[in-house]
Amino acid sequence: MEKKSSLFHAATSALGYPCVWNGCSLAAGLGSRRKDFEEDPRAQGARGHRRSVSRGSYQLQAQMNRAVYDERPPGSLVPTSVAEASRAMAGDTTLSENYAFAGMHHIFDQHVDSAVPRLQFANDDKHLLACCSLDGTLSIMTLSPPPPAVKVILRGHAGPVTDFAWSLSNDIIVSTSQDGTLRIWNTEDGRCIREVSDPEASELLCCTFQPMNNNLTVVGNSKHLLQVVNISTGKKVKGGSSKLTGRVMSLSFDAPGRILWAGDDRGSIFSFLFDMATGKLTKAKRLVVTEGSPISSISARSWISREARDPSLLVNACVNKLLLYRVVDNEGTLQLKRSFPIQHGSQPIHSIFCPLMSFRQGACVVTGSEDACVYFFDVERNTKAIVNKLQGHSGPVLDVSFNCDESLLASSDATGMVIIWRREQK
Repeated sequence: MEKKSSLFHAATSALGYPCVWNGCSLAAGLGSRRKDFEEDPRAQGARGHRRSVSRGSYQLQAQMNRAVYDERPPGSLVPTSVAEASRAMAGDTTLSENYAFAGMHHIFDQHVDSAVPRLQFANDDKHLLACCSLDGTLSIMTLSPPPPAVKVILRGHAGPVTDFAWSLSNDIIVSTSQDGTLRIWNTEDGRCIREVSDPEASELLCCTFQPMNNNLTVVGNSKHLLQVVNISTGKKVKGGSSKLTGRVMSLSFDAPGRILWAGDDRGSIFSFLFDMATGKLTKAKRLVVTEGSPISSISARSWISREARDPSLLVNACVNKLLLYRVVDNEGTLQLKRSFPIQHGSQPIHSIFCPLMSFRQGACVVTGSEDACVYFFDVERNTKAIVNKLQGHSGPVLDVSFNCDESLLASSDATGMVIIWRREQK
């Protein structure tokens, strides 16, 4: 375990990495009169962001899934009663044809020579994109109106930026850095609204918003600590901290915001139950993927496709495979469903579920790879699962992101290049 972990640290340090990586609007603004979340347990998220989700929804769905899966081959998906009708509506277009790309739309090189570990399109937006870099800055880019351009550079971190997240309404970005600070940015003018220092004085490696309450951000650090921070006050939430077995590298909430998964550099994925009334984290389950293999990426999805009511987790774990897990209960217990071969032994590679649920048969996921390619996999295929492969990067592809209508895909690499790919119009 120690040998593999040290090899990972050496490989990432050679490229200037910090060894590990990850990974809406403030409800009433940072200057709001709303009570501190710690002081007001009734706080349930930003206005307009509240959602009602049954606490037993995962448990009920897991029972339904198990009943059906017992009669189906391992790895197959759960069809609904309207599956055939859905396919008929989609016509004869295959998943491979659906994810065919016309080529490169644009290349951004403002971070050249410094790795870009994370990038993400803004929520429900086709043309607004952000990325962070080991050069200590973040960029916000616009793709329309043409020509594509860098809108603003976010400057202020004193060390490499490791992760960031958009707020739901895209007016706020939070970022973490090796300099030990969490920063909150105004995305319109690039102004830093608030700086929150890590109380452990350790490197901050990943962050994510609580999806039901964007006043709260979960942050992971290099001293194995996971903590919930109220970004309106800059204070930690009481009961919102927990220790992992290693450096916290990746985070992901389920859609209702009740389960949080966290991955560390020792190969473990922990699930936590998030108390919506208090912000408290309760450790629930632990899965060791491979001892000593860093968990560089976690992505949660309640539905894989219109034919699969199947809560799932997509995981990159430095084992030369992309892993797809089934969430089997309401405590976040994971069961391996499928794996897909990629080159991933040491770099902080990330992957995503395609944002749109297609009427076509099959369901697609996208991942970076150390062979400088972007891979598309159909999670329903038992053989020849590769749907497409994009080539054009000159170094390991670290992250990928689709815009909201899947017309554009962005990918970033270890050389600092960001490529925008344009999908073919059918």
